[in-house]
Amino acid sequence: MNLALTVLEIVAPVFLLAAIGFAWVKAGFDYSVEFVTRLAMTLSIPCLVFVALMTAEIDPASLTGLSLATVVAYAILVAAVALGLYLTGFDQRTYLGPIAFGNTGNIGLPLALFAFGDTGLSYAVVIFAIMAIWSFTFGIWVVSGGGSATKALKEPLVWGTILGGVFLWQGWETPRFLTNTLELIGQMAIPVMLITLGVAVARLTPGRMASAVVMSAVKLVICTAVGWGVGRFFGLDDTAFAVLVLQMMTPVAVTSYLLAAKYGADAQAVAGLVVVSTLLSVLAMPLALAVLL
Repeated sequence: MNLALTVLEIVAPVFLLAAIGFAWVKAGFDYSVEFVTRLAMTLSIPCLVFVALMTAEIDPASLTGLSLATVVAYAILVAAVALGLYLTGFDQRTYLGPIAFGNTGNIGLPLALFAFGDTGLSYAVVIFAIMAIWSFTFGIWVVSGGGSATKALKEPLVWGTILGGVFLWQGWETPRFLTNTLELIGQMAIPVMLITLGVAVARLTPGRMASAVVMSAVKLVICTAVGWGVGRFFGLDDTAFAVLVLQMMTPVAVTSYLLAAKYGADAQAVAGLVVVSTLLSVLAMPLALAVLL
């Protein structure tokens, strides 16, 4: 009973905040996803990542091990998904990115924070940033049919991660007034991202639901297996291992739908994956936390 209550306390805020966004739209209120997403991605999330890393009381060697494990995990996952799509005949442009790159921001960061505290958040932001680099380079290259692989260098969250890592490595800290300011800006990120997730899901028009159910289930199994296997192979400590598994098994991100719509892939099919995988995560995430805690 205590474990069930603990898991509920961790998971409930995540989905309740998303439900607020969902209800907000259904009530007919305005909500600019584009503006809020831009605010989060260019300001609040980079500040959150930078401060979390700068103030983290974690051995830099542990973060290095987690970073290497994350890069390897996504490399294996991308290769496995690409091969599976090739063998089954599904469109790589439409499905590779959504299946390989999960919602490590909106769902992964708050779950790691609520479950494992500031240490878990520090680990989670590293995984989130590495996934973002994969997504903004290789992911966009796939969905667009080609393009620049240097797009990640224009993303503030990447530089927030790099600077945070440097400050952690050197033991530096910004002046207290600046740290407080950056921390306050960063505190916007998690609730805003979760509410925006609910808003975006409420506005989606899902398509091809039968294949979405099968693919969402397959994604969950493959991603969990890869995260678990790589985490054990690299001998990560318990918290880093748990955060890696949770981040790898997060559902399809709404940004995958936006990218599919922007670059002419099958956006309705991706919308179906977003909805189904997010609903599936309502069941999967509590089960995973029950095992990992």
